[in-house]
Amino acid sequence: MPQMDGIELLKKVKGVDRKMMVIMMTSYPEIDLAVQAMRLGAFDFIIKPVELDMVVLSVRRALERKRLEEEVELYQNRLERLVSERTAKIEEAYHVLKNAHLASVNVLVGAIDAKDPYTRGHSDRVRRMSVSIGSKLGFDEKRLESLEYGALLHDIGKIGIRDEVLQKRGPLSPEDYQNIQKHPLIGVKIVKEIEFFKDKIPMIRQHHEHFDGSGYPDGLVGEAIPLEARIIAVADTFDVLTSGRPGRKGMIVTDVLMEMEGERGKKLDPHILQIFFDEKIYLISQ
Repeated sequence: MPQMDGIELLKKVKGVDRKMMVIMMTSYPEIDLAVQAMRLGAFDFIIKPVELDMVVLSVRRALERKRLEEEVELYQNRLERLVSERTAKIEEAYHVLKNAHLASVNVLVGAIDAKDPYTRGHSDRVRRMSVSIGSKLGFDEKRLESLEYGALLHDIGKIGIRDEVLQKRGPLSPEDYQNIQKHPLIGVKIVKEIEFFKDKIPMIRQHHEHFDGSGYPDGLVGEAIPLEARIIAVADTFDVLTSGRPGRKGMIVTDVLMEMEGERGKKLDPHILQIFFDEKIYLISQ
């Protein structure tokens, strides 16, 4: 493309028609490029070389997504007259669109896993444990859905942390810790322009706040920390301690639970931690 690159073309296409389905295909597997493309509204991001079947599948998914969005829009315009007749179809289309959003999130989660292979699957395990805690706390479906996405995206900022820090063998230096502690704010920067993710920002920003105020980036204390962020903190702590790191094996579950008990009221919310213990939510990640 001699006149512009793919990102510039994507901007121009979206400027003409925001609803246009755009699939990007590139020979440059750069994470920053993929994130930028998703933020600008690309439906899919394919790395060359690819098999034709993969391209065909992506196009079919894009066309189906487009068809469903147009159908949803039509239903909304005729809602007053057709509400009782079309409710089932609206709900079906909503779930399909929800799954499409989840697929987009999974692209970003996959980028995190690629950056830090030692914790592959970490975000999904944190998601499952967090949603289970939310259910025990009586969250409704909408709030559980928001928690699910927030938990999946909580470490998205690690995309901006250098590989040599994430994959470093042995103890981290004070400078390394300062670098890693930037990931909540980097995560906020990545998602803040995406309308669908705006209500997940407090979870991304504050999942490393500590109940006693010793956490980061804002030093919040107790219930000033959003409840969802406190939930993710418990699930995240368990999975980090049980997961292996370069040069360090994961701890056994009994030792992890004892260490978490020592963080009751310090790093972790006592009430959420008690639910985690009583309901044996940690078994979900096994």
